[in-house]
Amino acid sequence: MAADLSAVNDDDLDALIHRADLDGLVRMIDDRCSSRDWAGLLRLRDRARHAVETGRQLWPAATLAEYRLALLSAPEFVAAVLDETDGLSGRFTIGPLTEVAAQNHSWEELSPLLDHGPRAAFVAHERVLRGESIEGPDLPAILELPYDLQPWEPEYALATYGVASAEFPAPKLPDDWVDIEPQTSELLDDDVEFAIRQLIEPWVSSSNGRAEVVCVDGDVSAALGALGLRRARVGRLEPADALAWLAWAGASGGAHGRRRGAASGRFGAWWTLAALGDFLDDWPIPPAELGAFAQELHWYRWDAYEPVVGWTLQLAIEDPAEGTAWAITAQDAV
Repeated sequence: MAADLSAVNDDDLDALIHRADLDGLVRMIDDRCSSRDWAGLLRLRDRARHAVETGRQLWPAATLAEYRLALLSAPEFVAAVLDETDGLSGRFTIGPLTEVAAQNHSWEELSPLLDHGPRAAFVAHERVLRGESIEGPDLPAILELPYDLQPWEPEYALATYGVASAEFPAPKLPDDWVDIEPQTSELLDDDVEFAIRQLIEPWVSSSNGRAEVVCVDGDVSAALGALGLRRARVGRLEPADALAWLAWAGASGGAHGRRRGAASGRFGAWWTLAALGDFLDDWPIPPAELGAFAQELHWYRWDAYEPVVGWTLQLAIEDPAEGTAWAITAQDAV
């Protein structure tokens, strides 16, 4: 009887595909998720994707089925949608499938089923951000980051994926703010602007964002003055909280760009920290050395008394040992 029902369901699937009935396919996706028919959901994904090649615009159904499989299904079906040879998977989902899959599936579950290529490496790094320590994985060095969280790292702000939506919380803002009078100072050249532009690249290239970074001789007031501010306020951040803000920005796609995932955000935060210390030529940096440098800096969140709208990264950093400071502003409106 079960086999007959499966055949009937696939007959219904073929009819929906033939009619290009997107609403009907979405209802079938819900039904197959409710019954945990992951094999049937994978067939729906495959047939909807094939229909796109024949001119039927069913890619939303294929994408939704793929997303639900990565989020909810048994590990073997997660591995199917993360197939390294499949260049189409995850192109239009709410978040990168490597991040979606890592939310509810451990590395121990997925590792034996995945090709140990770039996608598997991203899944492993996503699992690290969720507290899983992974020893000696046989994976390509995609991000060149350790497969465990360091003592100086924050509790990163991670996405939470649901069946039809997702939440992308921002890190916490400072509790205490101090008025500051921006000053003028000499501008310096360094690699931090390049690092920040890489960090928030989707905000600029795929959305409406903009970014500006200045480096000066002086302190935080001189750095904010170099941005052209006449009045501002700052709130002191712990190094870990500042790192969380950098990683949050690097993970996101801004208002309209494609999200890159928390693993990419962590890499972007480490890369920016290395740029601040002029360590990029020595990458990868020993984690303890990079963490010690982060503790030497003074970190601030700043604003010019304006409301926060859309995606915003406004940090100021002082290096008291070198007598230099940076101010970062990146914004992308909703």
